[in-house]
Amino acid sequence: MKANVLVVEDDDAMGTLTLKGLTREGYAALLTRTAADALALLETEPVDVVLTDLNMPGMSGLELCQRLKQDRPDLPVIVITAFGSLETAIAAIRAGAYDFVTKPIQEGALLLTVDRAAQHRHLREELKRLRSEVASTRPSPGFLGDSPAFQKAVSLITRLANSESTVLITGETGTGKEVAAQKIHESSPRSGGPFIAVNCAAMPEHLLESELFGHAKGAFTDARTARTGLFAQASGGTLFLDEIGELPLALQPKLLRALQERKVRPLGSNAEVPFDARLIAATNRDLEAEIEAGRFREDLFFRINVIAIDLPPLRLRGNDVLLLAQKFVETFAAPSHKQVSGLSVEAAKKLLAYAWPGNVRELQNCIERAVTFATLEQLTVGDLPEKISGYQPTATAIDPSEIVTLEENERRYVARVVAAVGGNKSQAARLLGIDRKSLWRRLSRGEEPDAPAT
Repeated sequence: MKANVLVVEDDDAMGTLTLKGLTREGYAALLTRTAADALALLETEPVDVVLTDLNMPGMSGLELCQRLKQDRPDLPVIVITAFGSLETAIAAIRAGAYDFVTKPIQEGALLLTVDRAAQHRHLREELKRLRSEVASTRPSPGFLGDSPAFQKAVSLITRLANSESTVLITGETGTGKEVAAQKIHESSPRSGGPFIAVNCAAMPEHLLESELFGHAKGAFTDARTARTGLFAQASGGTLFLDEIGELPLALQPKLLRALQERKVRPLGSNAEVPFDARLIAATNRDLEAEIEAGRFREDLFFRINVIAIDLPPLRLRGNDVLLLAQKFVETFAAPSHKQVSGLSVEAAKKLLAYAWPGNVRELQNCIERAVTFATLEQLTVGDLPEKISGYQPTATAIDPSEIVTLEENERRYVARVVAAVGGNKSQAARLLGIDRKSLWRRLSRGEEPDAPAT
């Protein structure tokens, strides 16, 4: 089932028709004739969305909306208004309605509105769950996730606890490869030894060779003293070679020999120095493609690719985006002296829609910036960087049931603008770039402005 929808409608024929339409689309729908019955049912039945008419015996739909806004603020309420009844639509939104639909009801518009309300409810509940999950655990801020793709990588790391094998971690930039390497080290028998990381793309070839293998005194200009290389420094622990795909081709056979012999020869020395370090390598390149292009040695690839762990990009990790964002909010709020505790639903929607080409690192930077500028308890869309707040995903095919007429789309948008400015029609007309007469025409489409609500 998509969601549980409670329909509150005193017209039996209309209620039954609405119920059948929702059920046909996979919703679990319930029907009551009065607001009082609806409130009683909500005490015992799980409901995700309420769909209510306005004019009913006893408590009106508007009063029901106000009551639920007070008692159940997380429960979205959709009200049914008469076509062209602008005042009623504004009153419903002010009363706390999530949205409204107009009579005569278009099934496609109704289903689209209910679906959006259900997604809104689900996302709000998910944010609560994630906040609770983050509060109950103390994981590394950048290495957290529930998605199957991420948990597969976590499972591999866990199984490596007692292993000494060489590991190759692959994944796009910013996916957390160094954090994963640290996790492997911390769970291994070598956890008491050093964890030394070096970026193979960060220095020229001659300096990198000296950094890895060390050098003897006088090996080159300015080598006034001997230096122990990182392989030897990492003995008893783990050496992490990040961006190994950038390793110069001339250095690759030297690295291969070091791994095979478990010894290194410092620059300018005739003696080999043994080392006892575990190697973990990482790359964002396709090394097999690099082999075909002649930029990476196949024998070195086989040597480092004993156990492979692939970290998925953030865009394929679903709600892990929100879980990580919540963790980052808590990480940055305290040192910034901000009382920010989480994300608004609308901000969460933006984070889920964005493609995150920079992965976890980009998300971390985004949340740090947002917390810095935040003024409320929850991060809003306005706190997010413009490229994320204004991000528009690539258009996809439209479900025929979601199609709404341009006239109805325009009317709903104008009604929301009027509601946003407190019902001031002159101000709304100015914001929309039209006069008051055009505003009324777009809202009523031939109905009188004071048409009674139903």
